[in-house]
Amino acid sequence: MAEAVLRVARRQLSQRGGSGAPILLRQMFEPVSCTFTYLLGDRESREAVLIDPVLETAPRDAQLIKELGLRLLYAGSGLLRSLLPGCQSVISRLSGAQADLHIEDGDSIRFGRFALETRASPGHTPGCVTFVLNDHSMAFTGDALLIRGCGRTDFQQGCAKTLYHSVHEKIFTLPGDCLIYPAHDYHGFTVSTVEEERTLNPRLTLSCEEFVKIMGNLNLPKPQQIDFAVPANMRCGVQTPTA
Repeated sequence: MAEAVLRVARRQLSQRGGSGAPILLRQMFEPVSCTFTYLLGDRESREAVLIDPVLETAPRDAQLIKELGLRLLYAGSGLLRSLLPGCQSVISRLSGAQADLHIEDGDSIRFGRFALETRASPGHTPGCVTFVLNDHSMAFTGDALLIRGCGRTDFQQGCAKTLYHSVHEKIFTLPGDCLIYPAHDYHGFTVSTVEEERTLNPRLTLSCEEFVKIMGNLNLPKPQQIDFAVPANMRCGVQTPTA
């Protein structure tokens, strides 16, 4: 019983991410692509990781990391690797992109006392992953699961059936109070929970057959920056600052 109480208290503490919590969490926003970038750091060791960085905001992110006195170990951007020596670029091996470190389902990324478990969650693209904090209090779901939505599946080798199973098997199996932090939001939301999305997500509460049908008939416009973003993503680990 005491161990269970301690585990709940530790989870609540890490969820806050405030000045009294052992883990530091910062959520940043890029308005053109409606992308969230997440900085996670260990307050004791000062080691940190950056999830879902945006090329255009790399200088902003690097400045914040310096101001907070953190040492960035890993980021999904080769540009940050150049701005912050010692940082390694990280991306899924299934993405086919270049990086210092290629990760696969089940791999762990450690920073100080913490670790992020890699859960492959393909469907939006083959290389999509969800990062889960080691106490299962937070999940960074990238493009797979959004707040009351999900990533589109009509380009970049997307597959609606694959996405449905990824979310249900890799994300919805987490504890209900696990916080969901997506890579994008278009409606002003910043965070959700596994239980909320399991019960309230209008697409992913459907059957797989219904979900596939809806995703196949969205008729969405071509993303504004896709012609630039896809080649840039493939060069993830080798981007360098421009003059």
